[in-house]
Amino acid sequence: MPTSRTARLTGPALTLALGASLLVNTPSLADGDEPHPHHEHSTASSQVALDWQRTSIRTVYTENASTVPAGALYLGFASLAMNEAARRSERAHSASSEAAVAVAAHDVLATYFPASAANLDADLSASLGDIADGNAKARGMAKGARAADRLIATRADDGRDDTSIVYAKPPAIGVWQPAPGGSMLVPWVGFVDPLVVRHIATAPGPEDLSSAEWAADYDETRRLGAAVGSERTAEQTATALFFNSNAATMLTEGVLRWLDDHMMSLRRTTQLFAAMHAAEADSIIAAWRQKFDVGFWRPVQAVALADLDGNSATTPQPGWTPLLPTPPYSEYVSGHAATTSPAAEVIRHMLGDDTTLTLHSYNTNSDRTYASISAIEADALNSRIWGGLHFRAAMDDGYAMGHSTAREVLRRLADRCWSED
Repeated sequence: MPTSRTARLTGPALTLALGASLLVNTPSLADGDEPHPHHEHSTASSQVALDWQRTSIRTVYTENASTVPAGALYLGFASLAMNEAARRSERAHSASSEAAVAVAAHDVLATYFPASAANLDADLSASLGDIADGNAKARGMAKGARAADRLIATRADDGRDDTSIVYAKPPAIGVWQPAPGGSMLVPWVGFVDPLVVRHIATAPGPEDLSSAEWAADYDETRRLGAAVGSERTAEQTATALFFNSNAATMLTEGVLRWLDDHMMSLRRTTQLFAAMHAAEADSIIAAWRQKFDVGFWRPVQAVALADLDGNSATTPQPGWTPLLPTPPYSEYVSGHAATTSPAAEVIRHMLGDDTTLTLHSYNTNSDRTYASISAIEADALNSRIWGGLHFRAAMDDGYAMGHSTAREVLRRLADRCWSED
C-alpha cells in the first residue's frame, strides 16, 4: 500500500486501465473550439438543448424516480444522442439542428421511459412549434431520429438491469454488509458496458487496516462525521447537508443556470453536456464495480468494530452514528466523488476553472455560489467526510478516477467519427 496520500494519487499505485495518455493534456471536443464561449458562428439556437437537458432531468429523476447511479446512464444516453444529432445536422447545412436535437432527445427518453411518453410528446411539439416548417425542419427531424436509433442500438444488451448480479460477501472485519433483509442498491451498474471509454478505471483500494494511513482516515471521519458530539464546525455541517443532494444533476443544473446568461452555440452546448454526462456515467460504472468487488465497510460499521481491526491506533466509539443517512452500498470508492469529479473536470476543460456557478441543493432548499470549479470540488469532497459517510481515501481515489475518466471521454469524443448517414 502507498505510504502517503501523494503517492496514492500520483504514483504507480493508481492503476488506470484507461492508459497513461490520460495524464497529459487532451484536445477539446472539436478542432478549433476555444475553451471559452467566444467566436460562435452557428446561427442555431442553443435554447433547445437547455430545454431538453431540463426535460431529461425531469423525466429520469422526477417522473420516474430513478436511482442516482442508474439515472446517470440515461442522462448520458440522451446527451450523446443530442450531440450526435447536432453534429450531423450542422454538417448537412440544409437540416435544422434544433429539430434534430429535440427529436433525438425525445426518442431516447421515450424509449427508456415510456411512462413519460405523453409529457415528452408535448415537449417535442413545443420545441418543433418554434421551428419554421419546411425541408430543413424535416431533414433535421430525420437526422435526430437516426441519431437516437443509433444510440439505442449500441445500448442493446449492455448489462443494464441484470438481476442475476447480487452482492454477497462473507461477513468479515473490513467487509461491508447490507442491513438485515437488505441488499446492495443496483449492483448491476458496475457491470454495464461503458458509454465512451474502452475500459473503466480502477483504483488501488482502501487503506490497509493495519496502516497508519487507515488510522488517520478513521480518526478524521470519527471525529468530524458524527451526528452527535462531532468536532465539525457549523459551516462544515452546513456544507455536508448542502451537498447531500443529487450529485448527478447538481452541476448540470448549475451549468444550465450559467448558460441562461452566457449562451453558447448549439453545437458547443451539446458537446459540453455529452462530455459531462458520458463522463459521469462511465465514472459511476467504474465506482460501482469497485464497490461490488472491494466491498469495504462504512464508517458506522468501522467505528463500532474498531477494536477488531488489528490497529492499536483506532478505538471504537459506542453509539457512533453518521450525520447523514448511510446509503445501501459499500464505502470504496465514493459514488459522490465519482459523479461530481468527472462533471467538474469537463466544465474546467471547456469553460475554465474560474467559471462562477450557483448550485442548488434540494436537501437544504438553498443556493450557494462558487467562484471556481475547484472550490466546488473541495467542498463536495470534504462534505462526505463531514457527513460521516466516507474515509478520505475513498474520496481522493474517487476524484482521481473521475478526473481521468473525464479526460478520456473528452479525448475520445474529439476523435469519434461515426459512419455517415
